[in-house]
Amino acid sequence: MLGAKAVIRQRITSRKNPKLQELRRLLTSRSQREAEGIFVADGTKLLAEAVRWIPQQLLTVVVTSAVDPGPLPEHVRLLEVPDDVMAQLSPMQTPQGALFTCAYPAAQKECLSPGTLVLDGIQDPGNLGTILRTADAWDRPVIITPGCADVYSHKTVRASMGAVFRTPPVFSTQEAVVAACRTQGIPLLVTALTKDAVDLRCAALREAVVVIGSEGHGVGEYFLTQADQTVIIPMASRCESLNAAVAATVVLWQMVC
Repeated sequence: MLGAKAVIRQRITSRKNPKLQELRRLLTSRSQREAEGIFVADGTKLLAEAVRWIPQQLLTVVVTSAVDPGPLPEHVRLLEVPDDVMAQLSPMQTPQGALFTCAYPAAQKECLSPGTLVLDGIQDPGNLGTILRTADAWDRPVIITPGCADVYSHKTVRASMGAVFRTPPVFSTQEAVVAACRTQGIPLLVTALTKDAVDLRCAALREAVVVIGSEGHGVGEYFLTQADQTVIIPMASRCESLNAAVAATVVLWQMVC
């Protein structure tokens, strides 16, 4: 419950404080985040999004004296640190004066449906976050397969602009995605430059599951060999490819048209 009782603000001045050291480990280590089931995000806007969408997952909030975090859930631990400690702790070049931790969401049940976007080897957290943000805007489900960047790194969360709070993606293997498509009779399409690729405007993306590949290598071999159809985004012949997030945006838009 928000605002029923003011959260006590505890001041910390030592950079060696165990809680701050824990935050550093969570910021820098994916394995640590996954082991503890906790991730870190930064910024006042993201904090407001977390309070709005996942208040029960919010655990600890760290702010500078100038920042008012607003009403917080009663269970949240609120810490205040000096500006120099925040500067040393925050991953941002210009800190906004707020960091916070959240518990991972409960595992989402894998439920494949037409109009789903599958990400295969998206390794840039900025691209991954942008794709999640765009999919959230058009209410399209996203499946993350092994080899993608960490959804809960601070870079991905920031690039998603809170989309990971509102519509957390589902995690699955490539094999499980293909098996689900076969069982449910959903066409599996991949974006790739092949001889038999068709213009995506001529493909029924709304009724299909579509795979977007990595920035450098495209869709992996497994999905390529299992796909029912390959689609391409038409572009000028002088251009070789699009950024993964841009390509995903075009696919998502075509899905909802």
